Amino acid sequence: MRILITGAGGKLGGALQNVLQAEHDVIGTDRSTLDITDYAACGWFIAEARPELLLHSAAYTDVNGCALDPQKALRVNGLGTHNLAAVSARRDIAMLYVSSNEVFDGKLGRAYHEYDVAKPINAYGVSKLYGERALAQVNPRHYIVRTAWLYAPGGQNFIHAILNAARQGRDLRVVTNEISNPTSTSDLAEAIGQLIESQRYGTYHLVNEGAVSRWALARFALDAAGFADIPITRISSQQWQRPSQPPEHGPLANIAAAGLGIRLRPWQEALRDFLAAEGLA
Repeated sequence: MRILITGAGGKLGGALQNVLQAEHDVIGTDRSTLDITDYAACGWFIAEARPELLLHSAAYTDVNGCALDPQKALRVNGLGTHNLAAVSARRDIAMLYVSSNEVFDGKLGRAYHEYDVAKPINAYGVSKLYGERALAQVNPRHYIVRTAWLYAPGGQNFIHAILNAARQGRDLRVVTNEISNPTSTSDLAEAIGQLIESQRYGTYHLVNEGAVSRWALARFALDAAGFADIPITRISSQQWQRPSQPPEHGPLANIAAAGLGIRLRPWQEALRDFLAAEGLA
């Protein structure tokens, strides 16, 4: 299959390219080669690339930046996705869009199912929901993949931030009331590879299995990396003020993909392997 990946220069896009190129003809693009907010540019680029599947992983993922500039968030995550959806639909190209658990408000009290009603509480979530709805309304041959708490090798993510702070001897204060699914970009890319082979369009939750609080995730990472003696002060999200407030209880349940036989391993196993591969454990 000929696959066009947007955001190929990012951590998830790069993982997708690495996983898919063994079996498919993969073309990667990033913001230096394609401005997804330009409809005409999207039309020209896709016409030239002639993909059979458009895999859209490009996004404005700075959640605090989205809160400070919600119009930019809507332009990139919403309108950009709408542009790609319209062009792919016009050319009868299937499209997969990577979305987020932040389309939910975190108030349900259980893991979110694929059919639960989205109610975003921040600008990032609003912009990702715009992208979801645009794709679903415009292109019937679509996959919407929601994920959560991604981390990648060499990336700037929560795991690296915690371990760097521990090495530097800084005090660690981590919230206890934000809960979701830590997810490896490598595992997610593998699962997406399986999903597109199924050609079963729809909405899916792809996360490593199990949910954990930010505090417990930090504790696990520190213990596994040899920092068991480093204390972590427990705080609430109200004590950690930032421009964008995430949903407090935002774990996702994989029901639809599991029905196809697609499951991601437990987050603890994935994180142990990640730390070992990074030379951190």
